[in-house]
Amino acid sequence: MSNFIVKKVAVLGAGVMGAQIAAHLANAEVPVVLFDLPAKEGDPNGIVKKAIDGLKKLEPSPLATKDRVIYIDAANYEQNLEQLKGCDLIIEAIAEKMEWKDDLYRKISPFIAPDAIIASNTSGLSINRLAEGLPANLRPNFCGIHFFNPPRYMHLVELIATRETDAGMLNNLESWVVSRLGKGVVRALDTPNFVANRVGVFSILAVMHHTQQFGLGFDEVDGLTGPLIGRPKSATYRTADVVGLDTMAHVIKTMQDTLPNDPWHKYYAAPAWLSALISKGALGQKTRCGIFKKDGKTIKVLDLAAQDYRDSAGEVHADVLAILKNKNPAEKFAQLRASSHPQAQFLWAIFRDIFHYVALHLEGIAHNARDVDFAMRWGFGWSQGPFETWQAAGWKAIAEAVRDDIAAGKAMSDAPLPAWVFARDGVHAAEGSYSASANALQARSTLPVYQRQIFPERVLGEKTVQGETIWENAGVRLWKLPQLDAEIGILSVTSRNHTLGRDVILGVQEAVARAEKELKGVVIWHEAPFAFGANLKEVTEGLAAKNFDLLDEYVGEFQKASMCFKYAKVPVVAAVQGMALGGGCEFLMHCAKRVIALESYIGLVEAGVGLIPAGGGCKEFAIRAAQHAAKTGGNDPFEFLQPVFMTIAMANVSKSGAQAKELGFAQETDKIVLNAHELLYVAVREARALAEAGYYPKLSPRGVKVAGRTGIANCEMMLANMKEGGMISAHDYKVAKAAATALCGGDIETGSLVDEQWLLTVERQLFVELLKTEKTQQRIQHMLETGKPLRN
Repeated sequence: MSNFIVKKVAVLGAGVMGAQIAAHLANAEVPVVLFDLPAKEGDPNGIVKKAIDGLKKLEPSPLATKDRVIYIDAANYEQNLEQLKGCDLIIEAIAEKMEWKDDLYRKISPFIAPDAIIASNTSGLSINRLAEGLPANLRPNFCGIHFFNPPRYMHLVELIATRETDAGMLNNLESWVVSRLGKGVVRALDTPNFVANRVGVFSILAVMHHTQQFGLGFDEVDGLTGPLIGRPKSATYRTADVVGLDTMAHVIKTMQDTLPNDPWHKYYAAPAWLSALISKGALGQKTRCGIFKKDGKTIKVLDLAAQDYRDSAGEVHADVLAILKNKNPAEKFAQLRASSHPQAQFLWAIFRDIFHYVALHLEGIAHNARDVDFAMRWGFGWSQGPFETWQAAGWKAIAEAVRDDIAAGKAMSDAPLPAWVFARDGVHAAEGSYSASANALQARSTLPVYQRQIFPERVLGEKTVQGETIWENAGVRLWKLPQLDAEIGILSVTSRNHTLGRDVILGVQEAVARAEKELKGVVIWHEAPFAFGANLKEVTEGLAAKNFDLLDEYVGEFQKASMCFKYAKVPVVAAVQGMALGGGCEFLMHCAKRVIALESYIGLVEAGVGLIPAGGGCKEFAIRAAQHAAKTGGNDPFEFLQPVFMTIAMANVSKSGAQAKELGFAQETDKIVLNAHELLYVAVREARALAEAGYYPKLSPRGVKVAGRTGIANCEMMLANMKEGGMISAHDYKVAKAAATALCGGDIETGSLVDEQWLLTVERQLFVELLKTEKTQQRIQHMLETGKPLRN
């Protein structure tokens, strides 16, 4: 990868997308200047400042931590264009009107540095046409860069070159977007709506058409087109409400205006009912009324026949549900096609028409089938792209079924499938994915940035690396990848949902012992989640037998597992992504270092099941508080324990890897990685660096000064106020007091000096005592049965 670095970015346009793109750049620690028109009254930068303030209020937050917002500066086009000269990348994100963009480009051109990149965040306008609005000398550094909303969370970014775009510049930009911003890049062709929106909007139009054809309700269709077929929970019509019905109509209009010769052109129009809703101002979620609306706690859905709203049900017929639960894709699609039930016929129809559409348009909209599938996964949240789904269901059988439906006049278009469809057995293979324009398989990009992704996201048919197993049991696997580093082991939790049961607890101890003899370091890594904490099923088995000695032993082994990470003779680095809760959080807290994906949600959540952290979590915070206090004049550990106590008592979870540092679960020196696919690569190199630097575990601390009884009393004062205010129950109080006692070193004299083992014993005993209470047992059982906490 080259040394291409973006030191500063300008974002033009402080609307929803522009402001949130700026927020994500700030998440990546890239300073941003956010521009918009000058306000007509008051502060000239008032429009931008209002947008920046709005970022702090949005949920889910576009900011990884609240302090990121200070790296976004406000500016306006009349007074501050000189600031563009110091920007390496300029992202235009104003409204989708060609004449407005042309006017803005004329205005900013004199202020753009010669080597700066200019990119338009258009969702579908022609990039070649937009380039005409720039002077000739700037065009080689111009391209399209299409983020998806919300930019922090949506993985897809489409990059679109013009005829004049410099290839080296685009390679640098792709590498930077992938690694620095953590995105999945698809190189799109300059066609209307590019790849994801072109396929995604057609998919929605097909659903709308077949909804009416088969006489289904909007809620019924959402029940069918969500998780049951590998799509997001928002399915189709709820997604339209979230996007905005006016926005949806605008994108449809773009296709209508720019694709006059498309075989599906007659469907590129907003249905009459959609236009009627828009004319009434019912635009979806932003107006609190659209296809769905909330009436108190009841969700109501538009009923076209009644021309009114009714209670939403969205029931899927049992026969159709049984078909969808069939794990054999070929059988599933054959059954859908053969069924006479309208819901099954509907599902076959929407899949048939999307297969037909992507096959016919592959050559014109994408470089290869892999790009289409990734675009739909990353941009629309599909679990599989359309080509993957087709290939998994039997390429030739589906092709013949689609051909027969076209011939019978059942498909939305009578255009024949292209000849290449029948000449192949699929589009994805180990060697690459099919390109219709090249009539050959295309391998993945060879840009060096992708060498950092040891386990990239793969499409159906691609091979994955297995590695060499060193040792394994039923809960963990210790292995290595010689091509990455033959002396750094990888420790993966292999239990279901990565819960930490006895096999895992004993397994990590054995794995670390072996690593100390055979390796230079260990990385704890597996695909998300990192860990969901202790195996509650095993805990309930001990509770059922009232075998509290066994449970005490279980917690003791858990503590040993944590401590073996902390005092291993080789560095143990945690590579964290997704959820790291309870014991998973305690494991990573005990490692020599952590490499954390930005989208990681970390916390000690034991209070949710009526327990306290007992795998060393309370102990670690007590030690850190004493160490921090020793460096201050007051030498009072409670000052550092107070925020930690509230975090544990309220079972707070970090909303990003960066926030995990603020909450104390990670250290300031730990690395935050924005692209989770780079986690293993970075973590292995961190372990290697520690080993090469002569890593040796720290000595176990002695003479740890604890907050003791005074600290516990201070915590109880906070709890008493919360209980009186109805914020917590009596059992919440009991659990939180136990957490306070563990954090403060036990019910002993304030300022007492203890060692690490004392602290471990205190938290273990308190944990087991809580296990004996009826209300904690009820909470554990409720969590196992419902997956949700019980507040009793």
